[in-house]
Amino acid sequence: MQVKIVEYFGFIRKSFFFINLLILSSCSHTMQAPVVELPSVDSHVRPVPIATQEKGEGVGHKWIVSTQGQHTTEIANSVLKSGGNLIDAAVAASFAISVERPHSTGIGGGGFLIYHEAKSGKNFVFDFRERAPAQAKSDMYLDATGKVVPERSVTGALAVAVPGLVRGLKKVHSQFGKTPWGKIVQPAKDLAERGFRIYPALAHAIEEERLQLSEFKDSRLIFLNKKGAPRKEGDLLIQRDLGRSLGLIAINPEIFYTGSISKKIVSSMNAHAGILSAEDLKTYSVKERKAVEADWKGFHVISMPPPSSGGVHVIQILKMLEQDDLNHTGFMSAQSLHLTASAMQQAFVDRAMYLGDPDFVKVPVAGLISDSYLRELRERFNVSRARKMNEVSPGKITPEKDHFETTHFSLMDQEGNVVVSTQTINGYFGSKMIAEGTGIMLNNEMDDFSAKVGAKNIFGATSSSLANEVQAGKTPLSSMSPTIILKDGKPILALGAPGGTRIITAVAQTILNYLVYHKSLYTSVASPRIHQQWQPDELMIENQSVSPELLRGLMDRGWKVKRVPAQSNVMAVAREGDLLRGVSDPRDAGTSLGF
Repeated sequence: MQVKIVEYFGFIRKSFFFINLLILSSCSHTMQAPVVELPSVDSHVRPVPIATQEKGEGVGHKWIVSTQGQHTTEIANSVLKSGGNLIDAAVAASFAISVERPHSTGIGGGGFLIYHEAKSGKNFVFDFRERAPAQAKSDMYLDATGKVVPERSVTGALAVAVPGLVRGLKKVHSQFGKTPWGKIVQPAKDLAERGFRIYPALAHAIEEERLQLSEFKDSRLIFLNKKGAPRKEGDLLIQRDLGRSLGLIAINPEIFYTGSISKKIVSSMNAHAGILSAEDLKTYSVKERKAVEADWKGFHVISMPPPSSGGVHVIQILKMLEQDDLNHTGFMSAQSLHLTASAMQQAFVDRAMYLGDPDFVKVPVAGLISDSYLRELRERFNVSRARKMNEVSPGKITPEKDHFETTHFSLMDQEGNVVVSTQTINGYFGSKMIAEGTGIMLNNEMDDFSAKVGAKNIFGATSSSLANEVQAGKTPLSSMSPTIILKDGKPILALGAPGGTRIITAVAQTILNYLVYHKSLYTSVASPRIHQQWQPDELMIENQSVSPELLRGLMDRGWKVKRVPAQSNVMAVAREGDLLRGVSDPRDAGTSLGF
């Protein structure tokens, strides 16, 4: 009996030993949280240079101009000083930026423009986006087995859609311009012929695309040196052929569509097995659209309608977050960014399902931005956890009656007139192909179509429906988001950005920063940005300095965080009392000037 009692207490002692060991082990794990590896910053990407605020910010009382180019801003400003109106300045800026940012935009591309006219209070929306040639077919980027041939829609003649920029600018100027046409094209011609020093962003683009540029004679001659090496930062870039083309356009813009320039474009197309024809150029038409508009937090938002997805999804993001007290949860806090990313994610799944050219497919704009629909989408958010890609689906639209790489500039004057315009040749240097003898870099806008359902374009965007398939004469879906915001009927903020699908999220975040978090316009533009576009299933955060706690907080909420280079460059102007303020994104080489 005594032996049994000793064995019993021995068992108890051993049990307590192991229990204590387990408790200590448990406490040890509780006190020392497992180490989470944070995503690293890409050391090859320069951080946002905050020291450039003096150059990137401007103020004025009569007008304010914010563009993505130093020479372009100066040219627009000089047009206004010489008695031109805001439309004259916008047209002059369009031609100038075509020269100054040949990797981003040009007269071989297209774009969108919104003009808010102060005296009438009306919004005029112009769509001069590129369109598919008449010979375009839905399977033109597939091989014999039905697989996508990636480079076919990106580089060379088959990537080129019908350019609309020149005819679009002429139409806008004919309706609202004041200064003679030739005078506002001339400064761009002079800039092309005298040249300018290559700046860092242009040097980077040339370096990145040097192999593709070398495939085409005129592209090679302009952007590479005699040894075939990329021209470097600080080199003088002269574009004589482009200057001659602009000189002809200054005399008669129709020469681009039916004259000698048209003939050279078509000749280059034929030489490289392209399908764009003389008839495509001749019959190109500019379209006037109705802005997409919505009330939000006491403001009135005006933005670009389809065939841009930008306006719809900027409004969706803002309105899905309308009832969330983001200012309370905090600027750049993990919870605020979690909710913002969730709104982005939901908007992009709608983009993949519903958006396309409204001349070809029914786009339920009114339903997509209706209060009831967006409340239902907001209720799907998990406030504490990120949803995986396969957990997010488009909403069901209740039928309603609908009213139916890149650059941006924004202009505003003291009367309350505003111009916002986003223009593009799509990827860096578009198709990489200059029409021989013209100096005109041709776009690769055909890549913005869906080669087939589910295929990705160069920005990683997909379509889960046939709404954006290739069709003759159709306009490819865009993310361009020129946006104007009114308060009590008067414009207080106008902005836009380049950057493919990143445009939508950059514009939405800048609006939130300025009007919800009440940051300065410069801080609103310069602060680190996030991007979530449903596919891929990751939350991108720019390579700016952000706290480890913020990254950990987002990862703890289930986001797969990825550090990325600067995603877009916002050009914004605002009215602050009697002062007009402009900010050109410090991520790039733009400037703002006021008077």
